[in-house]
Amino acid sequence: MRSLAPVVVKLGGSFAFSEQLRNWIEALAACAGEVVIVPGGGPFADAVRLAQTRMGFDDRAAHQMALLAMEQYGRALASFNSALSPADSVGAIRQHLDADRVPVWMPSPMVLGADEVAQSWDVTSDSLAAWLAARIGADRVFLVKHAKNTSARAALKDLIAAGIVDEAFALYLKESAAAAFILGPSDHEAAVSAIRSGATAGIRVE
Repeated sequence: MRSLAPVVVKLGGSFAFSEQLRNWIEALAACAGEVVIVPGGGPFADAVRLAQTRMGFDDRAAHQMALLAMEQYGRALASFNSALSPADSVGAIRQHLDADRVPVWMPSPMVLGADEVAQSWDVTSDSLAAWLAARIGADRVFLVKHAKNTSARAALKDLIAAGIVDEAFALYLKESAAAAFILGPSDHEAAVSAIRSGATAGIRVE
């Protein structure tokens, strides 16, 4: 039986072709029953952006396609380790956690029915990770990015200004009451230790 609240880990799409990707998959698989993966969009979202530029479809359609891009990346992630399983609802996430598995969130069914989530590029997978945290009772959100740990803490307003997270992240994080942290490419071992112990890792978002 799990004694700690689950940890939401948003694994950035920029890791799709990174040599660190398998390290992160193995690290998160080692935390089965304690962690939920939110996939970024990666090259699949890039394809949506390019198609929108050339075809001219609206942001609502692009938002829906970007959710599917997250699911494509997520299914690719799940293929690397048998402990990872796609999950598209709160119930499915909880079932996988209780079975000591790692749910990989498929966001479309939940997000498309949520009026509070803007259907535009203004809401990224970072914000959706915080949004999901509120719905599953997660106490921490780890954003795994290609970022360097230059300090122990970072102001949320500065991260938004720098384009590291989007503006909606602040709202959804506040609603979740979870603590947020930014982890870099090589922080997978620190992440495992933090997830298992209930501790912190990376840059704390304030």
